[in-house]
Amino acid sequence: MYILRTDSFNVDFQKLVKSLDVTLSEHNGENDDFFAQFNTIDTIKNCVVAYIEGIPAACGAFKPFSENTVEIKRMFTNTEFRKQGLGSAIVKELENWAAELNFKKAVLETSRDLKSAISVYEKSGFYKISNYGQYVGIEQSVCYEKVF
Repeated sequence: MYILRTDSFNVDFQKLVKSLDVTLSEHNGENDDFFAQFNTIDTIKNCVVAYIEGIPAACGAFKPFSENTVEIKRMFTNTEFRKQGLGSAIVKELENWAAELNFKKAVLETSRDLKSAISVYEKSGFYKISNYGQYVGIEQSVCYEKVF
């Protein structure tokens, strides 16, 4: 496995995000427009793509959330590469990069129904917090935080 640090202009990152968006659209159903508005990638400067034998297999990103906090976004692993630890590796790389840039913690939002995603975050040391920002009052959402 090789993990590339890049930005949202990376073609492999964009392709993985398109697959993520299809998956989330099916999952979110009629609520997809609400969530999609917070998931644009045009200005994300900190993205990673994991490659397996040269094939883009997984991705993730972060963007500044506050002075000392990043928000992890656009986490996705292609179906054929799941259950190989790529999600955890992506999270770790994002944490390391954020820490190098002097951020102290990360927050994220996911769906309460995405048990495999929740498992990755909890195994990575994230703990559940009250929903923040636009996710306050959204029953489908769960939010997490980790201090580096």
